[in-house]
Amino acid sequence: MNGENGLQIIVRDNNVDQALRALKKKLQREGVYREMKLRRHYEKPSEKRAREKAAAVRRARKLERKRAERDGAK
Repeated sequence: MNGENGLQIIVRDNNVDQALRALKKKLQREGVYREMKLRRHYEKPSEKRAREKAAAVRRARKLERKRAERDGAK
């Protein structure tokens, strides 16, 4: 149920601490904290492109390492 305002956490047995942990985990998984950090300051379009390109390079290198590790294990 992750729509516009669809994030829902159920509090069981008045255990608010457990519900809060679950909420934080969901927010982390959804990328809300990362988004908040990025929106704290204005990011120029050129900086955004550079950041996204660097992230793509990191993902590609990580994928290549995993492939090499998997192929090397065979």
